[in-house]
Amino acid sequence: MPTLSAADHRLMEQLNRHPDLKARMESLIAVVEDAGDDLIKADAAERRVIEELRQMGNEVLTGWASTRAGKIPVLPADAPPLRRAGKKSSIGTPRSEKST
Repeated sequence: MPTLSAADHRLMEQLNRHPDLKARMESLIAVVEDAGDDLIKADAAERRVIEELRQMGNEVLTGWASTRAGKIPVLPADAPPLRRAGKKSSIGTPRSEKST
């Protein structure tokens, strides 16, 4: 049996902290290994991979948002709106000439 490196251990610890992501990765590996022998055609495998990646993207962004939400300071309801400092430097887009 091969020895796991420190990076392998770190990856396993990270995946164990995110069981949904771990399950999704296992599903993707199953597609690569064709574990169930149910993927006869490439388009079926492609559809399965696309669906797995969509779900993974959704789970990753949901997890990111939930951990990020605790790190963002909440402004009080009566706080003034945030505004850009200084004046705008643009006077707009010049008019184009009329066509004849």
